[in-house]
Amino acid sequence: MDHSWMSKPRQDTAYQDGVEQFLNFAYRDIPRDSEILCPCKKCKNRLNQSHDEVRTHLRCDGIIQGYTTRVHHGEMYDSPPLAFVDVPNNTTNLPTSGVPRAAAVQDGMQELLQAAFCRAEMFESVPSMSEGEVDDVESGFADMEHSVAEDEHPADDNAKESEQNLYERYLMDAHTSLYPGCKFSKLSFLVNLYHLKCLNGWTQESFTALLGVLADSYPPEADLPKTYYQVKRIIRALGLDYVKIHACPKDCMLFRGDAAKKDFCDVCKSSRWKDAKKIGSAAKPKKKKKSAKVLRYFPLIPRIQRLFSTTKTSEDMQWHDVGRTKDGKLRHPADGEAWEDFNRRNPDFAADARNVRLGLASDGFNPFRNTSSKHSTWPVMLVPYNLSPWICMKQTSLLLSMIIPGSDSPGNDVDIYLQPLIDELLELWKGVKTCDASSRKKFPLRAALLWTINDFPALAYLYGWSTGGKYACPSCGAATKSFHPKNGKKMCYMGHRRWLPQNHIYRRQKNQFDGTTDVGLAPETMSGTSVLRMLEGRVFALGKKDRTTKNKKDNKKGKKKGKQDESHQKSKRKRGGQKKQKDGNSGKNKEKKPEDWLKKRSIFFELPYWEKNKLRHNLDVMHLEKNLCENLIRTLLDIPSKSKDGLKARLDLVELGIRHNLHPVVDKGKQTVPDAPFTMSREKRRFFVQLKALVKNRADPEGSIAEGYCMEECMTFCSRFLDGSTRFTRAARNPEPSDNMKDVYLFESAGEPIGKATTVSQFDSQLLVQAHRYVLRHCDDLEEFRKCVI
Repeated sequence: MDHSWMSKPRQDTAYQDGVEQFLNFAYRDIPRDSEILCPCKKCKNRLNQSHDEVRTHLRCDGIIQGYTTRVHHGEMYDSPPLAFVDVPNNTTNLPTSGVPRAAAVQDGMQELLQAAFCRAEMFESVPSMSEGEVDDVESGFADMEHSVAEDEHPADDNAKESEQNLYERYLMDAHTSLYPGCKFSKLSFLVNLYHLKCLNGWTQESFTALLGVLADSYPPEADLPKTYYQVKRIIRALGLDYVKIHACPKDCMLFRGDAAKKDFCDVCKSSRWKDAKKIGSAAKPKKKKKSAKVLRYFPLIPRIQRLFSTTKTSEDMQWHDVGRTKDGKLRHPADGEAWEDFNRRNPDFAADARNVRLGLASDGFNPFRNTSSKHSTWPVMLVPYNLSPWICMKQTSLLLSMIIPGSDSPGNDVDIYLQPLIDELLELWKGVKTCDASSRKKFPLRAALLWTINDFPALAYLYGWSTGGKYACPSCGAATKSFHPKNGKKMCYMGHRRWLPQNHIYRRQKNQFDGTTDVGLAPETMSGTSVLRMLEGRVFALGKKDRTTKNKKDNKKGKKKGKQDESHQKSKRKRGGQKKQKDGNSGKNKEKKPEDWLKKRSIFFELPYWEKNKLRHNLDVMHLEKNLCENLIRTLLDIPSKSKDGLKARLDLVELGIRHNLHPVVDKGKQTVPDAPFTMSREKRRFFVQLKALVKNRADPEGSIAEGYCMEECMTFCSRFLDGSTRFTRAARNPEPSDNMKDVYLFESAGEPIGKATTVSQFDSQLLVQAHRYVLRHCDDLEEFRKCVI
């Protein structure tokens, strides 16, 4: 079959003839009024369309380049090497490809298995990595504990199957009907059933009950699993695992690599194990030790490689270079200055569009539904920016890198937990051989971390720059302008007029700002080189070896101690007071330098490109909007104890000698605050209106989240190979208008009608004016008229 028409312009007659040739081939055995998978660049063989809709899509959007073997439309193709696999206890060979339509259902399970197990027959060349390279990748996790310890049914762990035997068993299930005459294979039925559970949030108990009903209803040869955990163990093999790395309880080190077999921390000498008395009774200690703190790490390299193991995602990973509209407008991070600057400094990295650009985001949250519980778990997420903006920020595209355990925030010691990720990023910068399913060839996959995304406190942990005090701004650094008000007792940061034009009127207004004029120039943003220059000669020690935990019970016991303990406490306080008194004079006169705001050397500087990155850290817009909006609303509504415009703020205006109309007024010996111009009146206030579901085991929330994420990640991967309604194809909450609506609507902002349609027999004067104004403002044909008039 000739496929040369696929690469020709869509207006060409040869292309249009090729579309008709494809439609005749696809509908050769089925009625013309039935629907088929549409191979256009938007549907990508994921959505069913009618005959006329497929023709329209192919003519308007084009066909997928490389779809030369129409396996989704009944075409047979030559079997690659190892096309027939010998299955034990079976006298016939099962074909791995080219299954006739009548013999088996084409449900995508075979492609799923090939992508999940990275089968060599998918590609023209040899496997993507040699045995030595695989050993190098996995050597960092060889001594670490895998997640099987958290499985509640580890009875079969001792009888592990080899990957080849496991692939053969799954392949046999993929080509075996659930029962005679059923359109589902054994594997596709379980994958679809578990996908429905995840998609609709079924509980484990309801899923187990459903399996019982189905097992009683279907013939005995269906042989369905009886419980949720049996299905979970089958599906889990199609996904990726995570590793558990023991950590020092005081965040000093990770027990990995050469320290994997040690029992005590090298820094604080703390044990990596919990006290036996806290685990169980002293008479019958538990056989297996329980670690005091566990980092759950999700290896990055296999997860990025999986993005290229199927054509459904490998083509999308080149969108930032191939599919992006390059007209100078900012729609994607690839249109920004930081991306372009990175490409200029690393031309060899930018030469291959398949190389991955990543962003890192992290913040703490309370995994318990009880808000009074003080527990902070820190997940670390990675965002692959190669994808289009409407895909990369969806939950299905985010990569969970690790779960830093609580119950306290890691603080500056977060670098200890980021060590496994940095090691993999260093390896990915050099290149890891990976198979590309779209080109069916192997290539050296590289990846780079461009920036982090956090709120302001978390930025201090990852940057290492203290975000409080005189030089709190991590961008201005030593050029930060701030002062400490006498009454408000909170740092105020000024100097924002430096970014205005030199002749701007605000630069000369004293009374409206801080009582001074500002003619200075805007400071340069601190670069990575300037930060490293400030760190020269400084040594930092991570960990909380001096940390003391306070307990209410201990405090109660401390009150009942004898005179000896009281004298001991007094002596301790006396020594502390003497030390404070001794150093008080020197400490009070000593002025802190800007470099004192650096609390550590960030671990990201181990990446060879991090120093030159133009934009290393970003602030989360959501937190900024939330905090700014809350403070603004509280100030506008003049909420007591919540407003930023209180008596102390007004007294500071008196100290600065500005805005005399807002100074407090003394009436009968009592100070009152006059209303500000922006404060809402009481009448206006009356019209003003103001990763937890996964936690099943409250004793170990991080483990529950890790287990739940692995299954969600697995089902996200499997759902790419399913037909019907999946998390990728389910209808949007705000659907696009239908083609019929677009034809009768005159504006680009077409939408689906909401509610029952009503007929307007006659326009009154007000409705006529409103309709006229809407047409003038939104009709596309009047664009030139609006440019001249408005």
